[in-house]
Amino acid sequence: MAENLKMYIDGAWVDARSGDTFDSIDPATGEVLARVPRGVTDDVGDAVAAARRAFDDGSWGTAVAERDRAQILLRMAQLVTEQRQELAELEVRDCGKPIADAFGDIDEVAFMFEYYAGWATKIAGDIPPVGPDAMSLVVKEPVGVCGLIVPWNYPMLMAAQKVAPALATGCTVVLKPAEQTPLSALRMAVIAEQAGLPAGVFNVVTGLGPEAGAPMLTHPGVDKISFTGSKATGTMIQRTCADQLKRVTLELGGKSPNIIFGDADLEQAIEGSALGVFGNQGEVCSAGSRVFVHRSVYDDVLQGMSDFAAGMKLGSGLDPDTTMGPLVSAVQRDRVQGYIDAGPAEGANLVYSGQRPDDPALANGFFVPPAIFEATNDIRLAREEIFGPVAAMIPFSDVDEVVRLSNDTEYGLAAAIWSRDIGLALRTAKAVKAGVVWVNDSQPAPSEAMWGGYKQSGIGRELGPYALDAYLESKQIYINLS
Repeated sequence: MAENLKMYIDGAWVDARSGDTFDSIDPATGEVLARVPRGVTDDVGDAVAAARRAFDDGSWGTAVAERDRAQILLRMAQLVTEQRQELAELEVRDCGKPIADAFGDIDEVAFMFEYYAGWATKIAGDIPPVGPDAMSLVVKEPVGVCGLIVPWNYPMLMAAQKVAPALATGCTVVLKPAEQTPLSALRMAVIAEQAGLPAGVFNVVTGLGPEAGAPMLTHPGVDKISFTGSKATGTMIQRTCADQLKRVTLELGGKSPNIIFGDADLEQAIEGSALGVFGNQGEVCSAGSRVFVHRSVYDDVLQGMSDFAAGMKLGSGLDPDTTMGPLVSAVQRDRVQGYIDAGPAEGANLVYSGQRPDDPALANGFFVPPAIFEATNDIRLAREEIFGPVAAMIPFSDVDEVVRLSNDTEYGLAAAIWSRDIGLALRTAKAVKAGVVWVNDSQPAPSEAMWGGYKQSGIGRELGPYALDAYLESKQIYINLS
């Protein structure tokens, strides 16, 4: 590729005002895929102004019939499906994940646009009783211009997770993709244009976080920020947006417990737990990286997890046999490797560590093989979000102990529980402080359901009908009938 790409602002493909670019890197090879505009404050201002005009002048939102919005979203879904192969390969090249995973992501992107197309015509208000001499109408209206900032682990999927409900409710959008993975966001703009979305409704500004993301936080033309990423950045976003009381949705990090009871189906639990840590190279906010195992089956699970990790094939995501690709960048590779290197000095026992791929073409790729440690819940490996394929195995003796250990974290995004005893599983699910709890499974995130966390894992909820509220205002219209 190595082509010069452009941003999408007000229905036009444009360079950054400065003319500056940055490189998008193939994480499997370290080679440059494309040069992308390096947007900064002025470029963000252009995109916000376009989104503001489109919202205020009737190009979208309350002046466009709900069924018309639905039809455009349905066309976007159809176009994603038609371009499935190309989009999946683009995602693999940009973020490194195996092609099978990328196909799954793209299929879900198509479904998200279809799903929220259905909601566009079903956003209803209410008529609360206010006595015989008056009537009160509570109506739902789009919040306005939305700044959407998305991460690099599921680039197109996370973008669609925000873009689809925002458009369905009638909002206009400025999308800021992660600088590591901008390519599929730009392709989403192509799809939006092909689907007939009016100019200014959907804009994409590429650039670095401090230069292209931060200006959206303080821009008075942005009504809402939705961010998915690290807790540190989310904390800064909330603090910055507080000055304008700007509406904020934050989906942040996790250090999720994965609990295996002694009566679990061990074959199912081992495979599901391993995928819950090592899937998507461990670059998953909900990864079950703290694996709590009942002492009665601890040795069996430890061996099973090690065997599973040993069977994983590292390589280019474009190779259909690959089950683990590279991490997204050299920075992320070094960060994850730093946790692995420091583990033994902190008291963790390294049980398994895999090998990098031996293909010379991948010598400069950002690969980190899976690693499994025996650990305690009080060391960095078990407390900090690593965002890589690193498992901390921790034994427990009873349900009270594992609930206490599971909740002993600043995070509360997700948890997985493995047991044949549904009563035990549900009692544990109720006791664990997490926004999403899986029983005898790990990591499913259906678009029809809900997503979001407790504690420092975020504010607000995404997916399903729950996402719509983040992009809507409620207005009461009171009518005197006397």
